[in-house]
Amino acid sequence: MVYRGLRIAARAASRISLTQPQTSLYRLPTQFHQVRTYADTIIKVPQMAESISEGTLKQFNKQIGDYVEQDEEIATIETDKIDVAVNAPEAGTIKEFLANEEDTVTVGQDLVRLESGGAPKKTEAKESPKEEKKETPAPEKKSEPESKPEPKQESKPAPPQPKQESKPAKPEPKQSEKSSQPQKDVSTLGSREERRVKMNRMRLRIAERLKQSQNTAASLTTFNEVDMSALMAFRSKYKEEVLKKTGVKLGFMSAFSRAAVLAMRDIPAVNASIEGPNGGDTIVYRDYVDISVAVATEKGLVTPVVRNVEAMDLVGIESSIAELGKKVRASANAASPLG
Repeated sequence: MVYRGLRIAARAASRISLTQPQTSLYRLPTQFHQVRTYADTIIKVPQMAESISEGTLKQFNKQIGDYVEQDEEIATIETDKIDVAVNAPEAGTIKEFLANEEDTVTVGQDLVRLESGGAPKKTEAKESPKEEKKETPAPEKKSEPESKPEPKQESKPAPPQPKQESKPAKPEPKQSEKSSQPQKDVSTLGSREERRVKMNRMRLRIAERLKQSQNTAASLTTFNEVDMSALMAFRSKYKEEVLKKTGVKLGFMSAFSRAAVLAMRDIPAVNASIEGPNGGDTIVYRDYVDISVAVATEKGLVTPVVRNVEAMDLVGIESSIAELGKKVRASANAASPLG
């Protein structure tokens, strides 16, 4: 490869004109225009969760030419479930961005070209000679001409005028009611403007899962009245004791989940699904129960899955729901349990 590069450079050197150095440099082969040195480090898209292979490059936190320290965050990648930070593996200067913001990037893809090296040398700023400020003389105050005393004019008393009868003044006309009312902005009436906002990857995944659920499961909404007095009395009696012993707040969600487990034991078809080609030819019955719980976050509604609920008691269910809720809201280690 080195020999081949020397041959290409030798052939190109014969075509270089020394009389026109600025234009002759552009006659070099294109492979010599942008050359990566051996000191360059290519930062790639990091490995994310097992179920995530791509994401959207949301933003670069640095600019080309910026110096970054080791483990300093350079970019942010938004995935279906969490935001992934891209950190510098070593200290260096950013030379090139190999992807654009809002691009879809995959794991292992080249992202940033970093020139390895120590901290940049601090260039001493040349002290510019201080310009001597010339004191501009204050403008001289022009002497005002002395005012000469004007000759006194003798005022003669005016002859008395005949008195006019005072008539009542006419009342001013009232403004019309239409002028007093604020005028409506005619430009906004009948407006047909549209605003298009691109959804982030989390909202896209939520929409995809909702549509998938609609296509694969028969939706049924039913309302049944239930006497909750016994459950409410049970919670009021033991919630303080459970909180002191375990630190878990006893709510109603654990009771609803436990009731669903008992119902699925009596009717296994509720916890079954149809799988196979051409719409499915096999019924899959499950001996375990996984229940997803909706958790509201700033980016949207997320449904972490509580696994093996059939093996938990009320306190265990409440503890699992609270723990998953904290992980989802903090966006830390929340990729694997999301449904």
